[in-house]
Amino acid sequence: MTALALRQDGPGTETAPGPRRRLFGLVVALVVLVVLLVLSVMIGSTAIAPSVVWDALFHSSADIDQFAIRDFRLPRTIAGLVVGVALGLSGALIQSLTRNPLADPGVLGVHAGASFAVTAAVGLLGVRDAQGYMWFAFGGALIVTLLVLALGSTRQGSSPVVMVLAGVCVGAVLGGAREALQLTNPDAFDAMRYWNAGSIVGRPLEVVWPILPYFAVALILAFAVSGPLNALALGDELAVAQGVRVVRTRVLAVIALTLLAGGATAIAGPIGFVGLMVPHVARWIVGPHQRWIFAYSILLAPSLLLVSDILGRVVMRPAEIPVGVVTAFVGGPVLVALVRRKKASGL
Repeated sequence: MTALALRQDGPGTETAPGPRRRLFGLVVALVVLVVLLVLSVMIGSTAIAPSVVWDALFHSSADIDQFAIRDFRLPRTIAGLVVGVALGLSGALIQSLTRNPLADPGVLGVHAGASFAVTAAVGLLGVRDAQGYMWFAFGGALIVTLLVLALGSTRQGSSPVVMVLAGVCVGAVLGGAREALQLTNPDAFDAMRYWNAGSIVGRPLEVVWPILPYFAVALILAFAVSGPLNALALGDELAVAQGVRVVRTRVLAVIALTLLAGGATAIAGPIGFVGLMVPHVARWIVGPHQRWIFAYSILLAPSLLLVSDILGRVVMRPAEIPVGVVTAFVGGPVLVALVRRKKASGL
């Protein structure tokens, strides 16, 4: 039993922090996230004092700064929070599901599938509202997820390397097809230029609210399968021996992943690397314990997204850089470093 427990924890994790230290780290991550939420509302093309932010939230008036906060910065911040949670949790899910530390919805082409489906809905069917094209985002994410899982399967089981290559190939093909669709009807996609780059600019709350119930379902499903996913890390046979229903666990994980990745893409477009980096950081902190990894990812991912969005606002002020460009600039070197490591953090 002891040997099995050590194996579950993974190599080098016998000294993993205890529950108190993990909980303390979670509280620190929550405090950091709250601070970044405040800074996201305050910082923009012009800085706004905290007192004005407070008045805008609790003592509404016709002041122009308050108008900017209520109608632009606050919805943008909420969108960043929601999308960050979805990206972080979907990245942790897909890494656990595929047992691949280099997996994330962007690398495996899930974002490409969702964004291609949205582009097709807008360009070919004339869909314009989030409630309409979010179903296409869900469908595109699901199809690509199943396709990459199938392509990455070999007679010896799932191959992380083959899966990454399949995801990159599928993503490249769908990315080219998406660009071709956009060229056929540039007027229809002119308003979606920032969306295509991955951005939370100009996302009203009316775009976010319809997707929240699906995120809530995905959140419940993710934590419901966190225990079985720990067992699956040991292999299917050992998981079955421990009473895990392997097929059901994978189906529920794929449903949660589809809802999270598809919904995030519907709101903000394809934002990459957040789901790759954050689960690694969480795993370094807590070890290969999926429930803790999920909890940390839910807090750390929106923090990373908000920091990237704030940087995008200030580095070329008064112009802005889409958050997807900033995360790609940071995430590219991180991906190279992970690939070059002889041993990525254990799953």
